[in-house]
Amino acid sequence: MLWLDWMRTLPAEVTSMPEKETIERARKDAAQGKSKSTQAGEFVREEIHHIREGKHGARSPKQAIAIGLSKARRAGVKLPAPRAGRTSKQTARKAARDVARGRRRRRPSAKRSRAVRRALRREPRSSASRPALASQAHRAAMRRSPGERRAAAKEAVRTKGPARRRAAGRKAARTRARSR
Repeated sequence: MLWLDWMRTLPAEVTSMPEKETIERARKDAAQGKSKSTQAGEFVREEIHHIREGKHGARSPKQAIAIGLSKARRAGVKLPAPRAGRTSKQTARKAARDVARGRRRRRPSAKRSRAVRRALRREPRSSASRPALASQAHRAAMRRSPGERRAAAKEAVRTKGPARRRAAGRKAARTRARSR
């Protein structure tokens, strides 16, 4: 039996709902007082893993991230919809719907889940590659002002701890040396 055939025999919930471990990790983040975006990051991470292991694809890294954020909102992470002007009205409306869906539980439509899964299976897997994600992160960082980037770096310094801070410093030094 091919793995693709095996995937088709799975019920809709298995591939559309977040894994139990992901929900646990997000809960742990919340209990530790970490930000909503950190909690949502667990769902994005799960989605990237799904693409890498071939469960489905994504049109772009941005779509993979959007799927993860949508799952996070539906799972009940209190991640608000983006403010007006930050994204298209359509995206903001979808995010608001996901937030509302996270407040009430309804069994997902099997037909819709199947259609979404089939559509995503046709998409490329390369959208979760390291270069694709790195360029997406770079583009996202460039959209922020130098002040915002500096504030984020300062916060990272406060929350990282000495060992991870040292590792990050070494990595930054290597990056600077390579770009010279």
